[in-house]
Amino acid sequence: MTARMSVGLPVFGTFDDAYRAVLHQILTQPDYFAATRGGPLRNEVLSAGFVLADPRQRVLYSAVRRPNIVLQYAEALWHLAGRDDLDMISYYAPRLRRLPADGVRLTGTAYGNRLFTPRGHSQWDRVIDLLRADPGSTRAALPVMRPDELRDPGDPDVARALAVQFLIRDGALHTVAFVRGQDAWNGLVSDVFSFTLIAEFTASALGVPLGTYTHLVSSMHLTAADVPGAQTVLAENAALMPNPPVMPPTGWGTLGTVLSWERHLRLNDGPLDLDAPDVAILAPYWQHVLLLLEMYRQITRREGQVSAGVLDPLPAPWRWLIAQRWPGRIPPLYVPASPRPAQGCVRRPSSAR
Repeated sequence: MTARMSVGLPVFGTFDDAYRAVLHQILTQPDYFAATRGGPLRNEVLSAGFVLADPRQRVLYSAVRRPNIVLQYAEALWHLAGRDDLDMISYYAPRLRRLPADGVRLTGTAYGNRLFTPRGHSQWDRVIDLLRADPGSTRAALPVMRPDELRDPGDPDVARALAVQFLIRDGALHTVAFVRGQDAWNGLVSDVFSFTLIAEFTASALGVPLGTYTHLVSSMHLTAADVPGAQTVLAENAALMPNPPVMPPTGWGTLGTVLSWERHLRLNDGPLDLDAPDVAILAPYWQHVLLLLEMYRQITRREGQVSAGVLDPLPAPWRWLIAQRWPGRIPPLYVPASPRPAQGCVRRPSSAR
């Protein structure tokens, strides 16, 4: 399916290509070099954006950047669960413990709480009802940032995301995310992963194909401290892209099972049991997510190298990402030289702005 883009945004086949193009633009064509809120100097590009032709191609493969595939799935699940507490997310991202004033709940970072609660009567539920009744509507927008977040100028946890909008065109669900400001080194990677996974879940709920994903950012920036890393990312040889996994038809019941096991593993109540009745009936897609969480449990509990029973079922690209993030924690036998495309997969050419 070919999307007609009237605003002239670059279209990429993979987030890997989009990410490198964003870094290149910030480094070579910045609009400004300044600081805000007394923070570090940074390169800044205004009104940045791109389109992903296939939102499932949401993973960055970089041995330099070393993205945390476990945190990315855990954060997306945290949003879908509508949670705003530190208990779950700080287990995967300890750095977030310094953000909330009360030490218990996140405000701006926890945008899933604004989209998916209360269950059954949330913004997301109303949007689903709207699009089922009127697929051509342009009203299916979910605001994220709240006006009252600006009352405290010193609050470090103000929502980056402004809103997310869903549109059904040519029978497919297209998604647009609006972001006020984005750190390209960290925030861009996590937000694109979460928003595209939410888009895939929404398409599943509506029973329509997944369309494009558009990411629009008012201020895309890179701090001076991250410039050397960004330059190294651009200099490395990009890994070959695999065919992305496709989320099977997924409802709240399936997510409930996944979230229940996430808690079980996070609290170290025992290892993942693939033969447990509620796990055995899950599609391989969600079993692989739980295996990633079990892998992280083994790493955080210092149980030595990750067990073969966890690694064997995982796709080779996931094992490659694990090896980059946690070197030495999986046996060399399980580490491919680089992610390899599935049969018939061809890397799509990238676009340049």
